[in-house]
Amino acid sequence: MRKVEWTIEKIAEGFDKFKTENGHYPTATEIDMCSYLPSSRQIQRRFTGGLPELRKQLKLDCPTDFTKGEYSSMRAHTIGKRAHQLERIVYEYLIEHFGRPFVHREYFFMDDRRSRTDFFIYFQKGNFSVDVFFPKDRRSLAGCLNSKMRTYGQNAMLQYPVIFLMMNDDISEEEVVKILAQKKKKLHAYQQVMTFTELKKFCAHKTPLKQSS
Repeated sequence: MRKVEWTIEKIAEGFDKFKTENGHYPTATEIDMCSYLPSSRQIQRRFTGGLPELRKQLKLDCPTDFTKGEYSSMRAHTIGKRAHQLERIVYEYLIEHFGRPFVHREYFFMDDRRSRTDFFIYFQKGNFSVDVFFPKDRRSLAGCLNSKMRTYGQNAMLQYPVIFLMMNDDISEEEVVKILAQKKKKLHAYQQVMTFTELKKFCAHKTPLKQSS
């Protein structure tokens, strides 16, 4: 296969094509997933200053650096708002099934304020924790899991079962299984990745504790 020569003109055509198809110019992650553009790493090597400088040279109607400034602030706000909404949905389901006294929100395993999980649940024959996340695509799902495995690598957090609850409905259960099978570093014992549908099936087999009258 002939090697593509990525001239600035050819990349500009690709950027314009992407905007026509998607309504905005691509981020670094979107560039890496685009078949008619070079990788962000290739751009970094090809152009001094990388993507920010290339966007500046092409005079694109978008931020030169998506990781800084107003765009970054807006993105962080959007992510934070979505996370709060999703956690609320999960929390309401858990307390409906197990009872409010047995669902601890933002549970800390240690006093370092970092070793935490979104929910810690008690039921008749044990307990488990739930960590809610929303990967925007299959690629970021793998990255999210690698990050969570580092977070949950401490002994204090390995002693309890944990469910990594993937809340993006556009990623199917079959795709999750495939990604897990391809991962070189496997999940620890008692760690599972579930969709919300799978969590409900899991909880249906757990008998809640009885609340005191």
